[in-house]
Amino acid sequence: MLKADKATVDWDRGKKQWQVRVQIGEEVIKRPLAKTPQDATDDTLRSKALEEAKEEGYEVDLARVAIVR
Repeated sequence: MLKADKATVDWDRGKKQWQVRVQIGEEVIKRPLAKTPQDATDDTLRSKALEEAKEEGYEVDLARVAIVR
């Protein structure tokens, strides 16, 4: 599994859903976090971001996951 530099989770106002961005060098992978409520806790969002990155074949350090509210 490849190591990602960081992940950022933010609320997409247009699509009304959370979105995770996994950054690997210059490459950025964007994925929606479907069925995640807007008032989800930071721990829930971090966990979902790690799951999504893992599904894409990347490992992200929990400390490198940022939540933007």
